[in-house]
Formats: sequence, C-alpha cells, structure tokens
Amino acid sequence: MRTKRKPTRLDRVFARLDREPERPAHIGMPRMSRHRMVLFGATLAFYLAIVWAVVITSWLVRLDWQVMFFRPYQQWPELHAFVDYYVVLGQRGPTAVMVAAWLGWRSWRQHTLRPLLALGVSLLLLNVTVGAAKYGMGRLGPHYATEIGSNEMWLGGDIFPSGHTANAVVTWGILAYLASTGRARRWLSALSAVTSLGVGLSTVYIGTHWLSDVLLGWVAGLLILLALPWFEPLIARTETRIFALRDRWRARRGRTAPAAVRPVGTPVAPEALTALGETPAPEPVPTGRATTRSHVYLAPGPHTTRAERTPVTPGGSRRPQHPERHPRGTSSATRP
Repeated sequence: MRTKRKPTRLDRVFARLDREPERPAHIGMPRMSRHRMVLFGATLAFYLAIVWAVVITSWLVRLDWQVMFFRPYQQWPELHAFVDYYVVLGQRGPTAVMVAAWLGWRSWRQHTLRPLLALGVSLLLLNVTVGAAKYGMGRLGPHYATEIGSNEMWLGGDIFPSGHTANAVVTWGILAYLASTGRARRWLSALSAVTSLGVGLSTVYIGTHWLSDVLLGWVAGLLILLALPWFEPLIARTETRIFALRDRWRARRGRTAPAAVRPVGTPVAPEALTALGETPAPEPVPTGRATTRSHVYLAPGPHTTRAERTPVTPGGSRRPQHPERHPRGTSSATRP
C-alpha cells in the first residue's frame, strides 16, 4: 500500500507562490499617517540631538574616546575573523545586489515594479542625505584623530554618520517595508534593526567609526524608511509610465513585424516589391487546363503550343490482333 508523501514547508511555500501569479490585492501602499508623522518627528529630533551633542563636545564625545582607547579589537581578538565577514552586510554594493535580486524576482512574480522602484528611491535618498551630512560635517575617524578629547569636526573627514550602519538599515529594512503581512513586517523590522546595529558595532570594534557615528547612521537610515510613504505617488506614476512605454513598444513591434510576411495569394504590385528591394517574379502563362493541374518537371527547351506541333501518326493500332475478328463490311465465315 502506497502512502501519500506529506508536503514539506518548502513545498507549501512554492505552492503558495504558484497561487500568486499576479500582484496580491491585499498589499496596499503605506501612507503617511499621524502615527508615522509623530515617529518621523521624534526620530528627526533625536538625529539633531546627536549632532548637537557632538558639536558641543559633550559626554557623547568623551564616550567615543573611551571606547576608542578601550580598543575592542585587542580585547577580543578571537572575534576579528567573524567581524571582517559580518561587516560586509553593511557594504552598499553586495547588499544592494542581494536585495535587488530578491525584489526583482518578486516584481516578476507579482507583475509590478514597485519593489524595485522603492529600493531605488531609498538608495537615492541614502546617497543624497547621508553623503551630504558626511561631507558637510567633515569629521575624522578614530585612526586619523588629531587631538585627544576633541570632536574632530570640519577637518575633511567623511565618517559622520556611519554609512555602513545607514546602508544596513535601508537595504534590509526595505524588505520589512515591502512585506505583505503584518507579522512578516514585524519580524523583518526587528531583524533589520538588530543586523544594522550589529554592523555598526562591528565598525566600532574594528576602529573605523566612533560610537556616535553608529548611532547617527542608524537614525539616518530609519528616517529614510519613515519618509518613503511621501514618495509612493512618485513611484506609482513612474511605474505607470514605464508600463505605458512598454505597451507602446510592443504595439510598434506588432505593427511592423507582420509587414515582412505576406499572406499566400495576396496580389502585390511590382512597384511595391521594387521599393522593398525584391525582384518581382514573371507572371505565369495560362495554357488551357494546365492551370488546374499540378506542376510537372519538363525537359529543357522552347515551349510550343499544341497547334504548332507536328502531328505524329502511331505506327500501329494499340489494340491487340484478334484472330477471329474481321474488318467491317465483310462477311465472316460460317462457323462449323
């Protein structure tokens, strides 16, 4: 007796994907609600507070120097190999490629460009805002510090806020932003927060960032995710225009492609063939009933009509000789 194989979790996942060939109707675009506005304002205030604390060389700068003199990479050298690989989760190139591959497959499955467009908008905002803050404040890193206890601001550096931390928040947080269910959104939000903080602390362990750089980078990435609903109308209009361009391109291909194929039996003027670069074929000459008969291979030579041909007399009758048959007009012998 053969038993039915119990489907595994992977089988159920693929079965669910097969049932969703198009964009699910329950996935809505996030809106800038009052709760999100309050959260965005509080996060922006925290961002400005961190910048002000570093500018006035407050206790946060003293904490930066204490952590730097502690030298975590010397306190726990056994973690160095792991941290070198873990910090890659915050590099823009590898993380953007991995997340774009997943969102591209999801866009193809659901027939929508919103996941890829949302990723592109978030990365653009990340480059503009974080890059401007880096070069605007010009803070030097721990390895290039010039004076003990100073904030190292406006000295030509580019490490405040931490780009690794902000990039980890945005690239992994965009998965939570585009999640289709509330449970998945909560789990992915917690996972992206822990991953981005771990990336930031990894840079502090190596000694390439101050602790305040990591805090500001985490807040900067969160601000970008909170501001994404403001750009949803732009994403929708861009998606509509891209699909409209695709439809026009397909329609143009549909009009021009069949022009090279002519239906059998459709008369075409010789002038049109000459304009297309083709040589018109000679018109066939009808010969009696030959038009209704199939084509045969004739011997080479000039063709003559039936009236011009020389009559040929057969050499004899095609009927076999019969010994008992006599010509007409004569009497046959009486049979015995």
